[in-house]
Amino acid sequence: MQQNEKLAEVLRDLVQINNDRIEGYTKASGQTDDPDLKALFQRMIDESRTYVSQLNQELLQLGGNLETGTTVSGKIYRTWMDVKATFTGHDRHSILASCEYGEDAAQRAYEEALRTDEPMPYSVRELIANQKGALRTSHDTIKTYRDMEKVG
Repeated sequence: MQQNEKLAEVLRDLVQINNDRIEGYTKASGQTDDPDLKALFQRMIDESRTYVSQLNQELLQLGGNLETGTTVSGKIYRTWMDVKATFTGHDRHSILASCEYGEDAAQRAYEEALRTDEPMPYSVRELIANQKGALRTSHDTIKTYRDMEKVG
């Protein structure tokens, strides 16, 4: 059971970082009137909701409970986003730069999960790796949007 508990902790961490993403993109969407950014942020929210569902399914199979919380660092990130907005405004570049910061945090969380020494079934490792890859694509999309604003 000790091993299952450690694996459950890894999965809970990933659920929490995805919940952070959902809250972060919800906040970012509220800071812009641009329909294209709102659509992009909604896509990111939907993506993380899917990941939360998949990860919680694995938690249930381990005998754990559904995870619904966010990370302490995620709450700090959202507070930082508020402070930054008061200084930089709500322009596209600032919002996208804040979102990229959040995407970097998600990449680090997934990297840690894949580097863990905890034994995990191949199917769980594959799920985490696939989610990480898709999140990397989302990160690159946000970065591309941000870079276009810098140039434009």
